[in-house]
Amino acid sequence: MSNAIYVNPEFDLYCDPRRDAEFLEQFGFIPGLKDFLMIRQVHALEHATVWMLSNPSCNKTKLTASYLSADNETIGGLSTENGFYLYGDIDPFRLRQAVASALSRLQQGEWDLALHPRCGTNSSVAVMLMAGMAITAHFTLPRDPLQQLLGMGLATLAANCLAPNLGICVQKYLTTGIPFNLKVEKITKITDKSGNIGYFVRLQWINNKSQFGVSS
Repeated sequence: MSNAIYVNPEFDLYCDPRRDAEFLEQFGFIPGLKDFLMIRQVHALEHATVWMLSNPSCNKTKLTASYLSADNETIGGLSTENGFYLYGDIDPFRLRQAVASALSRLQQGEWDLALHPRCGTNSSVAVMLMAGMAITAHFTLPRDPLQQLLGMGLATLAANCLAPNLGICVQKYLTTGIPFNLKVEKITKITDKSGNIGYFVRLQWINNKSQFGVSS
């Protein structure tokens, strides 16, 4: 395979498969850097796996047109620096297929599979946006109770309108990364403290230089 940089025009982003590995080599002395880089990639793979479980035939065009069109809201997940948890009505055989397909499709350029509308990132962005707008309205509007109440209402409405798109942008550029450095170690069936059955997909960080034809 050539050493070319991967470009995805629809995703408006370029990505060198060796970027995270090389960044870690240069700045690995920074505490927590590897965990941060890995959890971004794990986060992306978690989202893509949920898409594959929801609708294996989904494609970039469908997801770009409507993130809600192929979503199965009964499936939820949580990413960690060692892998991700999935809960819901999930068949273990389908899960293995979904993880493999998600990893392959992400690495081949379907990067919008890394984004998901039900991600906690979106909720966090909405809360921060609403708080910021509410504070701004409180200090900029007259102290009249009616105007203050109107300002708070408009702030809430504006935050709800802006949060979904802004949340997707935050996912794209900050909280997810294309999993060029991940390898599936094993998938384990688990039961949480509430008795809910789920699965943990344990992932391993790999140096991908040889994979992409780069001598170490």
